[in-house]
Amino acid sequence: MRYRILSTLLVLSSFTVTANNSADIAKKLQNPVADMISVPVQFNYDPNIGQDEQGDRWLTNVQPVVPYDVNDNWNLISRTIIPIVSQDFGSFREEGIGDIVQSFFFSPKQQTDSGWIWGAGPVLMFPSASEPMFGSDNWGIGPTAVLLKQSDGWTFGALANHIWGFGADKDQGQTDVNATFIQPFIGYTWPSAPRYS
Repeated sequence: MRYRILSTLLVLSSFTVTANNSADIAKKLQNPVADMISVPVQFNYDPNIGQDEQGDRWLTNVQPVVPYDVNDNWNLISRTIIPIVSQDFGSFREEGIGDIVQSFFFSPKQQTDSGWIWGAGPVLMFPSASEPMFGSDNWGIGPTAVLLKQSDGWTFGALANHIWGFGADKDQGQTDVNATFIQPFIGYTWPSAPRYS
């Protein structure tokens, strides 16, 4: 059986806005379309992979987030996912990077009257894998969106995208990517600023 352990290892931030206190900063760190630069790092471990289920995979996603001020009402949020992969099958080990995914979210600077925060835009996939097994050898494009609400210390929402691939070498037996990604999230920020997600 395959288990996935997901934990956040590190969040590095340099702030482009002035926050009133550490609780405000912690709240912004829970928001994937906040108007601040951040570099979340996500670690995934997959045991028992491969035909004989004797392999292990470590996947580290480095995800820099950079906001751009479009006008008085809108921000453009750039979110890049750079996958760093290490696979060990006992007799051999492979390390490298996977396909890079770049999302752009156009997001209103103010939440809706009912308190919702949202962003939507295009997502692009680049065939940047260093090894064939780490990527699809496809270019890709599609829509992406995020919707969340922050209330009483809680942050909850979902981020989703769909990528249609193109450029696969059909003569080599490759197929175009057609993939949907949905990531629900929930987190809590204590009034003293520690956060859990």
